[in-house]
Formats: sequence, C-alpha cells, structure tokens
Amino acid sequence: MSAWRPLSTDELPTPPLETFGGPAFEVLRAAPAGAPAPTALVFASPHSGGVYPADMVAAVRLPIETLRASEDAFVDRIIGAAPSLGASVVRARFARAYVDLNREPWELDPAMFDGDLPDYAHGRSARVAAGLGTIPRIAGEGRPIYGRKLSFGEAKARVELAHRPYHDALDRQLAAARAAHGAAILIDWHSMPAAAARGQRSRSGGACDIVLGDRFGAACSPKLTALVERELEGLGYNVTRNAPYAGGYTTEHYGRPAKRTHALQIEINRALYMDETTREPSEGLARLTRDAETLTRALAEMDLGALR
Repeated sequence: MSAWRPLSTDELPTPPLETFGGPAFEVLRAAPAGAPAPTALVFASPHSGGVYPADMVAAVRLPIETLRASEDAFVDRIIGAAPSLGASVVRARFARAYVDLNREPWELDPAMFDGDLPDYAHGRSARVAAGLGTIPRIAGEGRPIYGRKLSFGEAKARVELAHRPYHDALDRQLAAARAAHGAAILIDWHSMPAAAARGQRSRSGGACDIVLGDRFGAACSPKLTALVERELEGLGYNVTRNAPYAGGYTTEHYGRPAKRTHALQIEINRALYMDETTREPSEGLARLTRDAETLTRALAEMDLGALR
C-alpha cells in the first residue's frame, strides 16, 4: 500500500479556497489518484481546523482564543494514521467558528444578517435557535461572536468556497468506497467538552468517555454501532449512545443504510487528551491515537456483507 498524500487541486471536484495559501480542506488517501479505494472507510474531521481568515478576524468582537474553544482540537491527529490503514480522510482547515461543516449549508440565523435572507435559508432550526448555525452566532458561554451584522454575501462566500467543496469531496470519497466495496462506512470524528459528557453515564455506570451517534439507529446498521462500541469498551472506554449527541448534519445527510452508506458520529471527551483551559495535549493523546488505530483496523476488517 502506498503512503497517503493530499490530493492535488485538479483531483478535487470543486476549487478549494486559497485565501490563506492553502485549500479549505484536505483529502488524504492511501491509494494513488484513480486507484480503487483500499477499504470502505471514509473518515471526516469537520471541526479540527484552526484557520481564521482575515475577513472574519476583522468582524469579530471576541478574542480568537475564545473562539478556539469550539474547535475539535487534535482530532485530526488522533486519526492521523487512518490513511496508512486504508481509510480516506477529509479534514477541514477552517475553524468551526468561521463555517460549521456539520450543518446544512444554509442554516442561517436571520438576526445575524443585514437585510432579508433568501427563501432557501433555514432560519428556524434548533441549532440556529441555540446560536450554532452554519455561521455560528455565539461562542464562549453564549457571547456574540460578531461586532456587526454580516451580509448574506459574506455567508454565501463561506458556504460556496468552503462548505460546498468539503461536502463534494466527502461525497466523492463515499462514492469511491461504494464502487470498490459495495458499501461505504463514514465515521464523523468530533470531540466534546468535558462538561457536556459529565452528566452522561455508560452502561457500566462510569462517566462518559465517548458518545456514538447513529441518529438512534437510522444512520447505519446496528451491527456497525455495536462493533465500534464493543471495540472501544474493550479498550477501556466508557461509551454511551446518542446522548448528548445523536449525530449532526453529516451523519443524518449521508447515513443511508438502504443505499449502502453507513454513517456514525464519534464524540471524544476532551478531558481524555487535553487541558481545556490551556489547550495543551496531555499524555492521553498518545493513547487515544493508538486506540484509534486499533479501531480503524477492526473497521477495515469488518464483514461488509453483515451490514446488509
């Protein structure tokens, strides 16, 4: 198996955003361009990016360090070995506060914008009401991010130049997996604040380490969820399902078991691997990275026929 590498620009389905000297996302694959996908696995990391473009920085009222608390820090490092194990990885480079790739493309809060939004914008979802739409309104314990109203043109630019091509790339990797293996397994990787995990209890009664979100069984075969749960519990983690996170837009949108695409969201308690105050990694990061490799191997060896 050849070493993974980022796809070149001409291999991507839509142009990447180049405002900061690089693409808005990266696709990492074990196989060279044009070769069949080595496994059915596609990993996504939509919230691990840390790039804050200048146009956003000029408009925000909060320190960037406050905004960084919403990042899924180090998640892309935790799954860093996945391409060498046969999984395609699509990882974001823009920060979640700039554009949230785990939302519908036009899930926008009308209160944030100067003027009316187009009819196709979705302004009444629970996520928008919470201030966490495609362009988040709040951060840092509910504080407004922006010091002024945005124009719809600003939101449209972020969606068309970052959100759309990211999902084009993700859809392309899933299609390649289905073509090569008859099915695709999408794992959407995230992290959660320790405070969000604190109120949840695993089957063993321990505090929650990892949450598996399968949209209450709608997004993937129950055998996939059970395998991931079994592997993680065998590695010593306390696992819960669908609470407090059942899976976001990515899981809901792509999870179509009847159409041979199974999607599962994995949320990792940040306290396992980092200091949430200093944002420095702890010794737990190395353990999680090793355990993510173990889980990836188990998924790569899964009998896809059992998912049907």
